[in-house]
Amino acid sequence: MSETTSRVSSVHQETRAVSDGDIDMLGHVSNIAYVRWIQDVAIAHSSAVGLGVEAYRDLGAHFVVRRHEIDYLRSTGPSEVATLIERWSAATSVRRTRVLVGAREVVRATTTWAFIDASTGRPSRIPEQVQRAFAQQDGADDATRE
Repeated sequence: MSETTSRVSSVHQETRAVSDGDIDMLGHVSNIAYVRWIQDVAIAHSSAVGLGVEAYRDLGAHFVVRRHEIDYLRSTGPSEVATLIERWSAATSVRRTRVLVGAREVVRATTTWAFIDASTGRPSRIPEQVQRAFAQQDGADDATRE
């Protein structure tokens, strides 16, 4: 996430420990673990702004992954995982995620999330209240985390 990256949310950051199950046959953190971390930190970010599972049930819609694009830059151990929403469209959001060891970026990902109506399974317009919830998150330290 370069300094020129626009964003519509603050950065949400969490530490992820590496478990034995995260290690692949080469002794590195598995790409499957990184995908899980990317999903988990996005869900945690949503919960942190008040949009947990129950809130989405009340809205009658939820986000699903439409596309992941992941660059694996180097292997790692315990890591910081940081995510933010870069942009919205009518029914999708694009989320950037970085996995860091100290200041060193080891994985970067872009995920497109589609907002889906739970009753029809079809894309639905993302409500303003959802966009506002992410925009209102405290981001006082954003500049130091990118």
